[in-house]
Amino acid sequence: MSETATPISIWWNAERPDPAALNKISAQSIQTALGIELTNAGDDWLAGRMPVDARTHQPWGRLHGGASVVLAETLATLGAVHTLDQSQFMAVGMEINANHIRPVRSGWVNGIARPEARGRTTQIWSIRITDENDRLVCISRFTAALIPIERN
Repeated sequence: MSETATPISIWWNAERPDPAALNKISAQSIQTALGIELTNAGDDWLAGRMPVDARTHQPWGRLHGGASVVLAETLATLGAVHTLDQSQFMAVGMEINANHIRPVRSGWVNGIARPEARGRTTQIWSIRITDENDRLVCISRFTAALIPIERN
């Protein structure tokens, strides 16, 4: 694709996910417990942020790697779900890995999730997490299983 070409929307029915609606439906989840907020969506990405504070620290006052993984999986799962006809399919995590690059003690970290591969039964997403100075904090890869919704 050329640098001037507009990306084709990956979202179901070409409707971008609404970050405010995603935050509302996640009110009783780990997303809210850790202060994760979905902030924006583009044609082929979903973005969010997470505070670096007592909720997300490890005992030595730095961002806990597990909290970064929760941010990554939140973004990728919500992204994957919104590429599907949700009346027919759902996306669930199969595997996630993360490389933690630099410590963060306070402020916010920002994540952007983009699909690398979208197949019939699985999707693979890459998630980049940066600090407030746009320095790389964590890079993660997430695999989702796409499963049909069971009807009784």
